[in-house]
Amino acid sequence: MSKVSPIIEDSWKKELKDEFNSTYFEQLKEFLVDEKSKFTIYPPGSQIFAAFNFTPFNHVKVVILGQDPYHGPGQAHGLCFSVPEGVKQPPSLQNIFKEIHADLGYEIPKHGNLQKWAKQGVLLLNASLTVRARQAGSHQKRGWETFTDVAIKKLSEMRQNLVFLLWGNFAMAKESLIDSSKHFVLKSAHPSPFSVHRGFFGNKHFSQTNKYLKEHGFEDIDWRV
Repeated sequence: MSKVSPIIEDSWKKELKDEFNSTYFEQLKEFLVDEKSKFTIYPPGSQIFAAFNFTPFNHVKVVILGQDPYHGPGQAHGLCFSVPEGVKQPPSLQNIFKEIHADLGYEIPKHGNLQKWAKQGVLLLNASLTVRARQAGSHQKRGWETFTDVAIKKLSEMRQNLVFLLWGNFAMAKESLIDSSKHFVLKSAHPSPFSVHRGFFGNKHFSQTNKYLKEHGFEDIDWRV
């Protein structure tokens, strides 16, 4: 296959160019071409790199890590935990909004589109950037994790005073990629209904994030959508 880089925001293209030209990424592209010939894949191709396109490398202030895109029709649009307007909020996202309400007092929104966060510097990054329809985890261990791990490491190495929000065991396993001496790492249970009462509710990650950002010269995040 040709070594044409995917369409991705220029600053990220510069940081990740070696990945796009790597053997594993060529194999990942071949896998995706084959998958698309047989199955429905989410999100649509133009939105696979949406997290990067909405939040350029030097604009990142906060990183929220997810695992997989949503695998139901119309849900995934390239930002972890987010769904387009008009799509019902998934349970984890509902719980995120409940914690924001408890932490900051903001009204729970009617929609679940988190693009406003992304435009303010919140990188909404899934570890795998694609998934087969109705099959959670179906594109794991195909190369995406290698790619997104490099993105996390680049941010850790080249930026200062970012906030990393690691929710659940999968995200917390990424802590080894982050230099906690120069960044703020916040960990808790996942907002899923299965674990939300084990420490996600009450974590106050949103107010803690803003406090840290302001203390380090960043504009804080307006967590309303």
